[in-house]
Amino acid sequence: MHSKKVKQPKVSFQEINKIAIPAIIAGVAEPLISLTDIAIIGNVNENSVEALAAAGIVGSFLSALIWVIAQTKTAISATVSQHLGNNRLHAVRTLVPQTLYFNLGLSLIIYITTAFFAELIFSAYNAEGLILQYTKSYYRIRALGYPFTLVTFAIFGVFRGLQNTLWAMKCSLVGAAVNIILSYILVFGIEGIVPSYHIEGAAVASVIAQFSMLLMAVYYYLTKTNFGFKLRRKINPNLKPLLIMSFNLFLRTLALNIAIYMANAYATDYGKSFIAAQSILMNIWLFFSFFIDGYANAGNAIGGRLLGAKAYQKLWLLSKDISKYAVIIAVSLSLICFLFYDQIGYFFNKDTEVLAAFSSVFWIVLLMQPINAIAFMFDGIFKGLGEAKYLRNVLLIATFLGFAPTLLICDYFNLKLHGIWIAFTVWMLIRGGALVIQFRLKYLNKA
Repeated sequence: MHSKKVKQPKVSFQEINKIAIPAIIAGVAEPLISLTDIAIIGNVNENSVEALAAAGIVGSFLSALIWVIAQTKTAISATVSQHLGNNRLHAVRTLVPQTLYFNLGLSLIIYITTAFFAELIFSAYNAEGLILQYTKSYYRIRALGYPFTLVTFAIFGVFRGLQNTLWAMKCSLVGAAVNIILSYILVFGIEGIVPSYHIEGAAVASVIAQFSMLLMAVYYYLTKTNFGFKLRRKINPNLKPLLIMSFNLFLRTLALNIAIYMANAYATDYGKSFIAAQSILMNIWLFFSFFIDGYANAGNAIGGRLLGAKAYQKLWLLSKDISKYAVIIAVSLSLICFLFYDQIGYFFNKDTEVLAAFSSVFWIVLLMQPINAIAFMFDGIFKGLGEAKYLRNVLLIATFLGFAPTLLICDYFNLKLHGIWIAFTVWMLIRGGALVIQFRLKYLNKA
């Protein structure tokens, strides 16, 4: 008798969107906090260009820290989803609280260290004078929310592993709303009631918003899951592979943030108008990235579950579907931005030099969005499959053999911000291309 391969029904559009849409809303909340700060700070009456530059530098550095250290979120999500797929969720019951406490301890160490060396860190970004003064004061307050964010993200990873992104969405929406309201009040003040705290007011608002998100996340974690916070003396056997996966993702994200650091350092060196424009461009790019990343989160959560269940055909079809949806979203976002091209820059800052630098380069950011969509989709799927080592290698190659040489060549020809975003385009092409090829080689035959 010949065995006949049974065709597996693909993951439905509704099932993908059940995870993706709340993940999109949850994902954009963090960059929305940064965009709110950028928009409000960029419109203060006193030293708006310097304040905007400082907020952009700190925002990039904080994003770098969060992305690098928060890789346990991805690792715990992949681990939980794979155990959910093969009906062995009980095996990770003690792992989750151990991971959360690990994140908390690590975040406190990093906060204390970076707050102490703030001047040295931001001097490395070529910040000086008033910009350096603003970056130090803004960072030392805003980074107080770093432990809150890191623990919250780890809890979000648990939710995603359980195929639920709705709880994270609710937490993120509340955090974003709190930040927008408080940031406006604390930066500009209310006459006779609340004084104006300038850039430091935005930092305080961000910390309060991050704490409110943590409180909600803890509530859902305790009431909707069976994990809890009780620590066991015996280390869960899954902790070591989880930390190895986290470390590989840590190295991957470190390479990613070296690219972002280089971009900001070069932009700062070109002048305050250029770093101010770069701050706007980078935060819009991050907003787009987190928006598109909702479908990558769906690929992460569902992909891990399908791997656990050995449903390779469904996994292959999933990769095609979520890539298609993500590209449609990326193109739609780009078209909307092209329609309001000049108004978008003016929303963030009124300085003519900043706006000229922004407008001359924004089109590159928009044209690269479909490339980003493919790269982010397969990035999410590979994380769900636990392919941390390959993701690490791809980012190292893309950063040191793609981005850095392109940036140096463009700088030699004095292309300035154009050169930075040409380098980012090369970077994303390498990332997306390598992941698509590897996925086809490894999973097409299994499907």
